[in-house]
Amino acid sequence: MVPLTTLARAATASYPAEAIDVVVMRAAVGREDARAAAALLSDPERQRASRFVFDRDRDRFIVARGRLRQLLGARLGTRPESVDLVYGARGKPVLASWLADSELRFNLSHCDDVTLYAFSRGHEIGIDVEAVRVMPDADAIAARFFSHREQQAYRALERRDRPLGFFQCWTRKEAFIKAIGDGLSYPLDRFDVSLTPGEPAKILRVEDTPGDSCGWRMESLSPAPGFVAAVVIGERE
Repeated sequence: MVPLTTLARAATASYPAEAIDVVVMRAAVGREDARAAAALLSDPERQRASRFVFDRDRDRFIVARGRLRQLLGARLGTRPESVDLVYGARGKPVLASWLADSELRFNLSHCDDVTLYAFSRGHEIGIDVEAVRVMPDADAIAARFFSHREQQAYRALERRDRPLGFFQCWTRKEAFIKAIGDGLSYPLDRFDVSLTPGEPAKILRVEDTPGDSCGWRMESLSPAPGFVAAVVIGERE
């Protein structure tokens, strides 16, 4: 596979206190990139890729997984195609048991041509990215999926601030449920996150536990113009 540096502009942001490493890649994906990346994938990953209806979505999935394997291989000191991945009950990818001693945890998210990879040692981690845009049904989605506290904060925003507030809330909630590994099976109204533009990214509540005591920490970032992202990391195991 062509080296990553020739495929994308990459940036790494580290949070030393919790040893979070976030790699941001932005690049147009071509068929040649996908063919090269496919050689690194496992048979189950190739089967999953084959189920995509559109070539563009399939190629993005293949390249994103190929790059993930390169990044994992570099951190594990092994060849990308030798990285053994398994999937949890809700589909979250993790390293196979024989690589567990590395304590390496990871997660990825992509939107359009932006892909984010998050890594940590000994901490469960989740990440999500979205392009900020006006959505005609945003208010209805917020009313259905945001918690009561989040809905109040969202409705209090000026109309011009609502797209950013909506996607800050959405990425933060997605990052949290990806970190805990439950996916959308975890009720979204059982926890609150901050969403008001200009305010720090925080988990405010998880069920009956205040956010400061919930065992999870949240960070926000803007990986590219017009995009917002969030990363959530758990206490060390």
